Amino acid sequence: MMKKYNAELAVGVFVLLGLLCTAYLTVRLGKMDFFSNKGYEVYALFTSVTGLRPGAQVEISGVSVGKVAKIELAPDYRAKVSLRINDGIKLSDDVGAAVKTSGIIGDKYINLSPGGSSTDLAPGDEITQTQSTIDIESLISNYVFGSMKE
Repeated sequence: MMKKYNAELAVGVFVLLGLLCTAYLTVRLGKMDFFSNKGYEVYALFTSVTGLRPGAQVEISGVSVGKVAKIELAPDYRAKVSLRINDGIKLSDDVGAAVKTSGIIGDKYINLSPGGSSTDLAPGDEITQTQSTIDIESLISNYVFGSMKE
């Protein structure tokens, strides 16, 4: 009878360790940061952010410098994108932000183009120079249906 309890205990511990490992890998591979509020937030307004998701990378010259914190609708019906920028990264007030795609059909991310101004953005400031995402579907449909009219 004691061997049965020892076997059940061993199986229970093994299953618990397996679940903990699975949870850890899910968090790490999903690049989720539950407790990291490091850095500061700035925001940018775009006319379209189709395909961009919270948690997407923010990059300068291909190097990750932050993440998209949230996306919401501004009162003027533009997309307000909050960017969490890592500590130690200073952005000038003339920085540009563009929604880009990694690869042909890859994930969307925000690419920042550093400016030359000596004035830095403060937490909560707006990036005023923005370029929205290019909608490939409308470009293709315009081309296809445009060429059919001729």
